[in-house]
Amino acid sequence: MESFDYHQAAEMLARQVELGATEAICDAPVNRYEVPASPPKASAKIGKGPQPLQASETPDPVALARRAARGAQTLEELRAAVQGFEHCELHKGARNLVFADGVPGAPLMIFGEAPDRDEDRAGKPFVGRTGQMLDRMLAAIDMGRDRNVYLSNILPWRTPQGRDPKPDEIAMMRPFVQRHIELAKPKVLVLFGNWSCQSLLEKRSIMRLRGNWTKAADLSCMPMVHPGYLLRNPEAKREAWADLLSVQANLRDG
Repeated sequence: MESFDYHQAAEMLARQVELGATEAICDAPVNRYEVPASPPKASAKIGKGPQPLQASETPDPVALARRAARGAQTLEELRAAVQGFEHCELHKGARNLVFADGVPGAPLMIFGEAPDRDEDRAGKPFVGRTGQMLDRMLAAIDMGRDRNVYLSNILPWRTPQGRDPKPDEIAMMRPFVQRHIELAKPKVLVLFGNWSCQSLLEKRSIMRLRGNWTKAADLSCMPMVHPGYLLRNPEAKREAWADLLSVQANLRDG
């Protein structure tokens, strides 16, 4: 029988879902009328057995993330801490960690949401058509990832089938995002899309937030629509251009 690795199997399953498959068929028929055998009765044990794990003893993944993030003193150490953090299940289904790209210490730091398929394969944020759109946007204000921009995402791993991030996943990775900002030391932040705003502003509805300066991690912060949204909705480019000019002015005058 031909064997597949996780990523091949996941892509084949996604293809079947796109084609309309709604259930899996077993190799052998299942008799759903068969009465299962009665389970054996548990024998009484004398004395005290192992006590159930108390809720207070369950590791808090957010607390563990804070501890791991605080222990990182450099960006390389932070990358290693994120890579070794196994309490977020997303890493099990992702091809690569997507940590950052661009110039550490640049005045502008941009956060996207969760890696898409292209980013997951490349191990870098903002690649493919979305990355090309972003590069054109930055070039229009004389900026670029090769000289004065640093890029990351609020989640370092792709979500299954590219679904929206869950609140617990955002909360779990937030300490790493905050420490990333502290170590990168930008002057201005740009948050692309709803989920980056949810992570650092604890607010959503990008259409209301975009274009309005706010604060995140004690820095000036501009929420903007995601470049991927502009690819699907070119009519929104006018507002995005106005937001970019505002970012340029803030960096120049700040």
